[in-house]
Amino acid sequence: MAEEPAADTQDARVELNAEKYRYELYVGDKLAGFAQYHDSGNRVVFTHSEVDDAFAGRGLGKVLASGALDDAVARDKVIVPLCPFISAYLRKNVDKYKGHIEAPPESQS
Repeated sequence: MAEEPAADTQDARVELNAEKYRYELYVGDKLAGFAQYHDSGNRVVFTHSEVDDAFAGRGLGKVLASGALDDAVARDKVIVPLCPFISAYLRKNVDKYKGHIEAPPESQS
């Protein structure tokens, strides 16, 4: 049985963990999720993100995505969304990140 989260989304924060190449989502002092990336010059390539099932249904994925993307923009990086969740979030918030999004490369067949 999953442990119930003690804090609500107001206690959520996103922190850059450059050593592990990911943005980490914390609720209180608990790691609730992360968005994995790699740097490529002036680009931040988002490859994977997840939120722990114990925190599902609370809108924390949006907190994670916006925190990670806002930080990338603040660092003047171009966003490359290979992660499906980050891509979906960007489609819904394209105006906010306009000018900072690079389409992912088309898959090679």
